[in-house]
Amino acid sequence: MEDLILNKIIETSNNNITVIDSEGIIVHSNPEHWVNYGMKPGTYKGTSIYDLEKEGLLAPSIGAIVLNEKIKKTILQHTKTDRVIMSTGYPVFDEKEELLFVVSYSHDQTEILELQQQYEKMERKVKGYQTEVEELREKEFEQNGIIARSSAAQHILKTIYNISKTDATVLLLGPSGVGKSTFARILHSHSNRKKEQFIEVNCSTIPEGLFESEIFGYETGAFTGANKQGSEGLIEQADGGTLFLDEIGELPLSMQAKLLKVLQEKKIKRLGGKKERTINFRLVTATNQDLEKMVQEGRFRLDLYYRLNVIPLQIPSLEERKEDISYLVQDCLQKFNSAYNVKKRIHPSTYDVFTNYNWPGNIRELENLMERLILTIEDEVIYPTHLPANFNTFQTNSSFSLDNIEQPLKVTNNLKEILENTEIQIILKALKKCKTTYEMATYLGISQPTVIYKLKKYKNKLDHS
Repeated sequence: MEDLILNKIIETSNNNITVIDSEGIIVHSNPEHWVNYGMKPGTYKGTSIYDLEKEGLLAPSIGAIVLNEKIKKTILQHTKTDRVIMSTGYPVFDEKEELLFVVSYSHDQTEILELQQQYEKMERKVKGYQTEVEELREKEFEQNGIIARSSAAQHILKTIYNISKTDATVLLLGPSGVGKSTFARILHSHSNRKKEQFIEVNCSTIPEGLFESEIFGYETGAFTGANKQGSEGLIEQADGGTLFLDEIGELPLSMQAKLLKVLQEKKIKRLGGKKERTINFRLVTATNQDLEKMVQEGRFRLDLYYRLNVIPLQIPSLEERKEDISYLVQDCLQKFNSAYNVKKRIHPSTYDVFTNYNWPGNIRELENLMERLILTIEDEVIYPTHLPANFNTFQTNSSFSLDNIEQPLKVTNNLKEILENTEIQIILKALKKCKTTYEMATYLGISQPTVIYKLKKYKNKLDHS
């Protein structure tokens, strides 16, 4: 009776169950189980699993493996019908630890594996698309007139892209020379106002006596020497577009109140005029000063500060964009070589100096230095010795030590060979530690272009090391 019930349970189970005895003879099995192996449905009671294995129907047999090893095992079987079966076998012992039976369960994994393969294929495609997107993003960054390989610069650009379609007021913060005006132009070029005017005003360059007439415009006869037809101011010229007020901290207090009124009412009145004109522009401002401190000192209006400080963006200094330095140098080199019809080159050791220098004048300092070097250095290659004296104080920060070299250096009296062998060992050590040339550059305390140069120089020797 119990045997009858057991047979019925196995035959009707959704799991594919097979029970064999200690000789490998099938005593119970699910009839539908064998269809996966290319066999007709049946119990196959009394059949030897060793015979089925020899015929290639069970490749291999989970029962035979468990009988041999006497422990639980799980395997994948590939059948003649191109199915993939996962089988798990359990040994059954008596009180004397003698093996009596092996109970095995099998599950068809073909569809799951196919789904897994499809997923992996799709994942590879997604990674490929992500790579393409990153490449397009890098091209877009460079096409916008700015090199942004560093995470700091890319973060700012992504933020600018996110807010570009709005009309929110943006305050660009950062030291002199970081390219605030360039970021302001990118913001305008991605905005809904990109087809309209971008008016840039440097508040520090307009004399206070002329500020009102320049910014707000004037009517006929407003002052001695005024144009007879009057003149529209810079704010009016920005109507429909973007007004960029650089060095906003230099805006006279008397003009701050008038600018605040324009921002609040969206109307403007020319100097000497009575008529108010409705105005529509987006305001972007920039400063290298601490406006909060200026507010506390009474040099900047608090209400205007709140109007300007809607979306403050801190533009990173060049020292915070180490990854961009070599690309910026290359960009300047190409630009000035073309402008002055020369073919100057930068020695890899010079890149090291540039990378470790702190650049207090930021991108403007780098551009001015590159132009000066190209115009004044007679040699075709620019070496560290050609740089100004303040560049000589840099120190290379490296996490590498010669004590870390694992392989002994080749014994030789030739100084050139000694230096090359040492350099190769150092590079090999870095290759083991780092995944990218940028990581190697950081690890060795040199620039990324220098790493690439060294890898190419010693390629054959490194391949055989």
